Amino acid sequence: MKISELKSALKNLSAIVFKLPDGTILPMHFHVTEVGLVTKHFIDCGGTERKETMANFQLWEAGDYDHRLAPQKFLHILNLSSPILGSDDLEIEVEYQQNTIGKFGLDFNGCEFLLQSKQTACLAQDACGIPEKKKISLSELTIQSSCCTPGGDCC
Repeated sequence: MKISELKSALKNLSAIVFKLPDGTILPMHFHVTEVGLVTKHFIDCGGTERKETMANFQLWEAGDYDHRLAPQKFLHILNLSSPILGSDDLEIEVEYQQNTIGKFGLDFNGCEFLLQSKQTACLAQDACGIPEKKKISLSELTIQSSCCTPGGDCC
């Protein structure tokens, strides 16, 4: 999700709900503690220089159970961050405290913001010699005779 999409979604909401990948809803008294621009400048394992830039915001909860962040207030925070972010076209990464700080992608289903698990990946698989996974149909698989067969009393 991009900042522009988040702003658009907030304009039509009466309450903000964030849902973790396991379906758990974040407590309604969460805070947005920061909105920022994150740039990652790195070399991948194949030696290619890369740069990623994204908008980042951090969700945090405390014992302030009466606190509720209204969509208009969140929109105001995002608008205040515009000079720092520089663009509404940036992808969003969300940080949320769990056992450690979790980093999530963000999506919207029309009424809830969905925190999406992020995965690591090798960006230079060809340079590392990692074979490409080939998709085959089940009909292409062959059963070897050394495997258990029905009625063979080996299983």
